Amino acid sequence: MTQEEKTERKRQKEISVVREMISLYCRHTHKTEHLCRECEELYQYAKSRSEHCPFMKDKTFCSNCKVHCYEPQMREKIRIVMRYAGPRMILYHPGMALWHLYTTIREKR
Repeated sequence: MTQEEKTERKRQKEISVVREMISLYCRHTHKTEHLCRECEELYQYAKSRSEHCPFMKDKTFCSNCKVHCYEPQMREKIRIVMRYAGPRMILYHPGMALWHLYTTIREKR
């Protein structure tokens, strides 16, 4: 697998994790089956940022990036989603949660 393929695979993984976290937040907070308009906009924004990230090859998560490319308003919204969904991911998506924990610990070393 080439470096470009690995980077794209990592990008898609990050996008899917963000999608699941926003979905979990929206289901529990806005009581909707599908993403509401506000959460869909947040997801599209996060996806767009991830798709155009020049640092994807070197970073693991946006929170660990030296350059924060989110606009302040959107950064606050995603922070709220992450604070809510992060701890609950172990119950709803344990594989993703364990992968995130493992990757975070590995990066800090």
